[in-house]
Amino acid sequence: MKHIVWDWNGTLFHDIDAVVGATNEVFRPYGLPALTAEGFREVYTRPIWRAYERILGRPLEEGEWELLDAGFHDHYHRLMADCDLADDCRATLAAWEGAGGSQSLLSMWMHDRLVPAVAEFGIDIHFSRVDGLRGPGGGHKAEHMVAHVQALGVDPREVLVIGDSVDDAHAAQHVGARAVLYSGGMTHRRELEATGLPVVDTLTEALEYA
Repeated sequence: MKHIVWDWNGTLFHDIDAVVGATNEVFRPYGLPALTAEGFREVYTRPIWRAYERILGRPLEEGEWELLDAGFHDHYHRLMADCDLADDCRATLAAWEGAGGSQSLLSMWMHDRLVPAVAEFGIDIHFSRVDGLRGPGGGHKAEHMVAHVQALGVDPREVLVIGDSVDDAHAAQHVGARAVLYSGGMTHRRELEATGLPVVDTLTEALEYA
């Protein structure tokens, strides 16, 4: 592999506590029991509104998704201040760069928040491109991966996608790239393994498949 496309939330950025905390806040008015990180992983899927329907045990009503999504982000942006990069994030990015590989970042988080956050951690220097979501959120990553790879001008057969969700796997397959899935994020390891793709417990380990 010549190029790695990294995911942000739950992969390079270890924000599971903020995600679970924000989710519990928006569902507090429903009187539901608070989720643990493991409980959240049991229901997490994309599109996100499907996960919310799993939590509620029913389809979302008209307008409910928009309210929940806005509320989630309000709480998340407050709670994420206490989160940090994954333990081996910096070392892994530096190692791949040192090996002569190129890398970029594609996230389903808001672009105007993603770019300054990556820069604030001082890791933007490692990426040839950083893309976040520029429109409504909650959907699948596949079409965004198409645009990202096209903008990079790389052969997708030379691309390895590293992320923490089944959606990352589908996005990679959609463009003809390979994928490695990381167990330290939002998705239960059992669900990641069900894809048949390699599943790793550290970012450093993911480089073994590059």
